[in-house]
Amino acid sequence: MTVIDFSAFIDRLASASGDTILPFFRTALSIENKNAGRDLDPVTEADRAAEAVMRRLIKANFPQHGIIGEEFGAENPDAEYVWVLDPIDGTKSFVSGLPIWGTLIALVHRGAPAFGTMHQPYLHERFSGDGGAAFFTTPAGRRALTVRACASLAEATLFTTSPLLMNEADRARFASVEREVRLSRYGGDCYAYCMLAAGHIDLVIETELKPHDIAALVPIVTGSGGIVTTWEGAPAHHGGRIVAAGDRRVHEAAIKLLAD
Repeated sequence: MTVIDFSAFIDRLASASGDTILPFFRTALSIENKNAGRDLDPVTEADRAAEAVMRRLIKANFPQHGIIGEEFGAENPDAEYVWVLDPIDGTKSFVSGLPIWGTLIALVHRGAPAFGTMHQPYLHERFSGDGGAAFFTTPAGRRALTVRACASLAEATLFTTSPLLMNEADRARFASVEREVRLSRYGGDCYAYCMLAAGHIDLVIETELKPHDIAALVPIVTGSGGIVTTWEGAPAHHGGRIVAAGDRRVHEAAIKLLAD
């Protein structure tokens, strides 16, 4: 069985999650804080309902597969095939009424992401990749995703969700890169990686990511010709401190400054 055999099912998962989430978007839904401290780490009924729908479909169709989800944890995580789910990546944007959030679905085969999808149901957009190619799909059709060339940090557009999510030491290292780029913007969560894959931005730097935050995005970025690693240059799909770039020259320059 190959990853291509799962493409129709992955589309079904994405559609089911979107159908579950949309009735909650821009409504007066209740918000819980998963963080016991002062900082808000929100979760909503939409997050839980969407992950529950996807889990039911996976178990009904592929009971031998594992599942790792943001809201309900891990089941059979050592299976040959494991689904890694983030029902709403960008929940802070979701509860603020901004459409820069998405459902992340990764299919991990023998420990490595083999296929990833980011589905934005409100905008009817779907980004997907298998590491060898990546695509952007809307009701109007489908087109290939390709990163853009960027020779240096001085020509680059940089995104991070927020430097306030970084610890003090990492924030200082991030600032050393930020000072070198042409344009720096905050926000976006999963959307920033998809815009990198589409050739609109050049660099994304994040910290403290979990596997469900990044596993689906790795095949999209690499399938479009980009590179995504940890700050140390290791594989990114386990999470941690992440740097993604459309051009290897920018990635190399950013890694050097982050190491310093």
